[in-house]
Amino acid sequence: MTTAELRPPAVDPARWPDVAAPPRAAWPRTAAAGALVRRALGRLPLWVRYAGDEPVGRGGPVLDVLDPRAFHARIGSRGLIGFGESYMAGEWDAPDPVAALTVLASHAADLVPEPLQRLRRLWAPRRPGGQRNTPDAARSNVSRHYDLSNDLFALFLDDTLTYSSAVFRGFPARQDLLASAQHRKIDRLLDLAGAGAGTRLLEIGTGWGELALRAAARGAHVTSLTLSQEQRDLARNRVRAAGADDRVRIELCDYREARGTYDAVVSVEMVEAVGAEFWPRYFRTLDERLAPGGRVALQAITMPHDRMLATRDTFTWIQKYIFPGGQLPSTEAVEHTVRDHTRLTLARRDGFGAHYAETLRLWRERFTERADAVAALGFDDTFRRMWTFYLAYSEAGFRSGYLDVQQYLFTKPTEKELSR
Repeated sequence: MTTAELRPPAVDPARWPDVAAPPRAAWPRTAAAGALVRRALGRLPLWVRYAGDEPVGRGGPVLDVLDPRAFHARIGSRGLIGFGESYMAGEWDAPDPVAALTVLASHAADLVPEPLQRLRRLWAPRRPGGQRNTPDAARSNVSRHYDLSNDLFALFLDDTLTYSSAVFRGFPARQDLLASAQHRKIDRLLDLAGAGAGTRLLEIGTGWGELALRAAARGAHVTSLTLSQEQRDLARNRVRAAGADDRVRIELCDYREARGTYDAVVSVEMVEAVGAEFWPRYFRTLDERLAPGGRVALQAITMPHDRMLATRDTFTWIQKYIFPGGQLPSTEAVEHTVRDHTRLTLARRDGFGAHYAETLRLWRERFTERADAVAALGFDDTFRRMWTFYLAYSEAGFRSGYLDVQQYLFTKPTEKELSR
């Protein structure tokens, strides 16, 4: 496909005010940003085709810049937020966006020149205070993503409605095996937690209820907490349909409001929504709710520690459009927080980022195949480009190794050990 064949979508300015038109940056700033961006891209194994100008790069996946001035103005004004908004606006595209984004993710630490990295606090946008995950703000942040539409998520997830990394037997993964791979992941977590007949299990982050149902099928008694009303309602319906009401209770409840004592706690890709400020409180909750001798099974997306420290106060495209209030920890951050704020002990950690890349590929392909159904739900072209970018951007993060996903087992000393 040539750049002439690509056409930007119409953008509704009322719905997408920051996407509808590029910022009105002064020409010198846009020109300077253009020079920096061209120089950075020119050093990468990419082939960047600029409309009306010579391509740059060392060869590799293709990235088409249809509107160079708008592209550079957005990046010059808003950094990586502008890069994502430029894609949403149709000002750049790629025949294989994952391949192009994987190259960029592989060079995330050195794309910005070292002198500018040292001045990051001056040019990078700061995270809005309103996204701090206080109890009230956390409900709002969660709702903005998970209450979009159960029907939307059902279009690209498998029949288990599981929205976290699966564990496959081999690659490349197949769509028809995704549900089995999700059950494999869930069963592994339940095994780590020691969930079985009579186990009192607390789940923090319900999703749409598949883990709770699978635990109940083992004979566990499950209390599951969520802040999403849409998820709570559908999960309750699924529990009722499965005849598991006597073993599963789903509550609209913040983790900080959890009560009771449990033999095991499971939390799947929930810590990413907590925020670094509240990580100590989150892990203390796991400890406080867990009985002596109990086990915690945790699944978490992680990023490199140095990049987490460098970007922890930065406002990102993902936070603006996909996961408000979200923040990925590093493995060091998780383990240091647990060590310093709880009585839990790390017993095991396994990383499996390649499996998440495959999970995201299957979601992205299914989302693309069902574009008409997404539109029928009332989501416009800009939303569909946003969601495609989110899935491709995330997949690229795992393919490049910039992101990883971990399963942790933490254990708590017995009463006798605690009393020593």
